[in-house]
Amino acid sequence: MRIPFAQIDAFADVPFGGNPAAVMPLSAWLADDVLQAIAAENNLSETAFLIPDASGEADFELRWFTPAAEVALCGHATLASGHFVLSSDSAQDRVRFATRQAGVLEVARAGDRYRLALPAWGPSPKPLDRIVAALGVTPVETLWHDKGYAVVVVEDEAAVRAVRADDRALVAEGPIVAIVTARGDATDIVSRVFTPYYDISEDPVTGAAHAVIVPYWAGTLAKDRFTAFQASRRGGLITCRLEGDRVVLGGACVTVIEGTFLLP
Repeated sequence: MRIPFAQIDAFADVPFGGNPAAVMPLSAWLADDVLQAIAAENNLSETAFLIPDASGEADFELRWFTPAAEVALCGHATLASGHFVLSSDSAQDRVRFATRQAGVLEVARAGDRYRLALPAWGPSPKPLDRIVAALGVTPVETLWHDKGYAVVVVEDEAAVRAVRADDRALVAEGPIVAIVTARGDATDIVSRVFTPYYDISEDPVTGAAHAVIVPYWAGTLAKDRFTAFQASRRGGLITCRLEGDRVVLGGACVTVIEGTFLLP
């Protein structure tokens, strides 16, 4: 079986930045263990699989797998999937994806960039003592979203950049996404994201994390539009907007590999 394959750097204006995702279109779903094995073979933070949507609700069905597990939401691989579809059809200006746990997501053209609409998953205050200890930070505030997102607000950008997370301690907390965030220096906010449970020690640029922190920062900053930088080694700049129950993120994509995955 020959499956088309594209590796796309999402939230990146040039190659080797942002967060790489594999995008693989299928005619029908393969068995879950096969999808997981393909994602493990790709060994990227996410592999996105899409099939045509027969329900009429969207253009495609979309699922995302890390090397270790399927996830409820992935922003950068959705953006990459939108780029994959829209770059092949210049007459199409938007594409909609039906997902299993995050509803219908949309990627639309915005000049030479894209707009990605995700659900606004605003977090609520909650003590996160073990996660804070695993991150080795002094928190200003801690918050939680029931999809497994832990948000730790720290004093400033320097504190975000200084984090040296204990992967083993974070894995012991189960399937969580640990987000450290603060007001930024050159951008309104800055963050880093740690997901070792999913075989990703630090995720380079995480759209889903911004679906959680944008509602928080919109209230804290008292504005619904701002800029964000995820301060991983690769790094990524994101424009953020809160629109009712949606978080709209802006960014560019660059295709770096095109080929064929050979499945025995």
